[in-house]
Amino acid sequence: MDVKKFSQVLTVACGLIGGALLVPTLSQAAPDPNFHIYIAYGQSNMEGNATNFTDVDKKEHPRVKMFATTECSNLGRPTVGEVYPAIPPMFKCNQGLSVADWFGRHMADSLPDITIGIIPVAVGGTSIRLFDPDDYKAYLSTAESWLQNSAKAYGNDGNAMKRIIDVAKKAQEKGVIKGIIFHQGETDGGMGQGVWEGKVKKTYEYMLTQLGLNAEETPFVAGEMVDGGSCAGFSSRVRGLSNYIANFGVASSAGYGSKGDGLHFTVEGYRGMGERYAQQMLKLINVEPVEPEPQTPFGGTVVELPGKIEAENFDVPGKGSGNDSYKENDSDDHGAESNGGKSYREGTGVDIYKKATGYVVGYNQEGEWLEYTVNVKEAGDYTMFAAVATDNATSAFQLSIDGENITDALLASKTDVAGTFDDFSKVQANVTLPAGEHILRMTVTASWFDVDYFTFVKGKDATDPDEPPSFVKPAFVSHATETESNFAVVDLQGRVIFSMQAKNMNEAVAKVKNSVMHNIASKGVYFVVSNPGTSKQQMKKVVINEK
Repeated sequence: MDVKKFSQVLTVACGLIGGALLVPTLSQAAPDPNFHIYIAYGQSNMEGNATNFTDVDKKEHPRVKMFATTECSNLGRPTVGEVYPAIPPMFKCNQGLSVADWFGRHMADSLPDITIGIIPVAVGGTSIRLFDPDDYKAYLSTAESWLQNSAKAYGNDGNAMKRIIDVAKKAQEKGVIKGIIFHQGETDGGMGQGVWEGKVKKTYEYMLTQLGLNAEETPFVAGEMVDGGSCAGFSSRVRGLSNYIANFGVASSAGYGSKGDGLHFTVEGYRGMGERYAQQMLKLINVEPVEPEPQTPFGGTVVELPGKIEAENFDVPGKGSGNDSYKENDSDDHGAESNGGKSYREGTGVDIYKKATGYVVGYNQEGEWLEYTVNVKEAGDYTMFAAVATDNATSAFQLSIDGENITDALLASKTDVAGTFDDFSKVQANVTLPAGEHILRMTVTASWFDVDYFTFVKGKDATDPDEPPSFVKPAFVSHATETESNFAVVDLQGRVIFSMQAKNMNEAVAKVKNSVMHNIASKGVYFVVSNPGTSKQQMKKVVINEK
């Protein structure tokens, strides 16, 4: 739509019919009481008019989600009703930053044990009539074509309220609807006193009835118009909604002027209004805001580099936006072995379980990440070794420092060697580290691998300190056939435990694990070496779990 024409429409509007009272029904139980969902509806300032938002606004908050109300394949949100990260634009595929974006973030920051969900439905330039289930058809039949087309984002008939109800019912299968936020009115300045207010009340009560909610437990927060803008006088009517809706709060726009068109907030205004919506909602649900706290090193000790980072010792999460120390895609326990993190770091949900080598982080899925506070003693080149195990040739991860990647995606296995989740091998990469204290993040870029630890050694292509030293060539007479090769088994000190023949490395490893003839006296980590002492020598780690 032409911006000038749009502004003219709203300016004229700044300067229908009351709804019947509907009886609320009983509340519908929600599967997860810690998933709080909020409906966000209105016109352009709710829809999001600031397109010049920054990376600060785009950063995903791990506990703020949205239920898609439009099909936006370009944003990775192709399915209406599905849950996605709440990253702007939320309302339509090509809109901007909304008051709902920072409302969700501030709510999550103030409720550290709660996940927030947003149901976003708004149409720039619309009257409240669009959300009236008894009036929307008549309204759209005479509306300009640009508005008719805009409303069709929520269905071919433009029934925006139906889209709210349909998505909200799906949302109630996952969480509980806790409130409604609203920003609208710029278009309806010509409505008589009480008419607009009655329409707003009707839409609110219609949602309560259709969703089985009650007014006492479902606050309604409305926002004032742009401070000093073309429709600033309408803010008194927004405040007057308190005479129509009992469980009501208003987000003041004081100090947040327009971006120059007299109608829409600046980026800073959308951020600030989002916080004010959250403050009002928190009052209505009787929750005191929580002061942000930074994440802290596990055990209170920063990991010094060069050195080793145990994967399971990721930072303790803080409180507030950007202070989470990990992202876990699900809370499944993946069976008794892992206990969903309960065997170590109880309550995180991260899949930690015990192997022969100690605790490891397993069942890593794409998009998950772990963070560690590290102190790099000296800036420069380092060699990173990661102990990983997988039977998937495509599993991969990436490392970053303070948000800047220091590696490409690294495969968690060597595709030319058959791997298993019992055999940990090393992934090696040269990295450059800055001096001082930083946040190191490991991000899973392709699913399904276990990780034990990361070791950083000073210098490029450095020697892995965890590999065994050179060992004495075993003294034995070869009886290998043409189809067999010589193998030696050594311990972590480089001592040769015994020697044997096998057709290949896999058979040799199997013999070590299954044979009772060898002299391995205890469980632990050993190395199987093929063609020891020759140029064809190869080595593979094997873990003996029982003895």
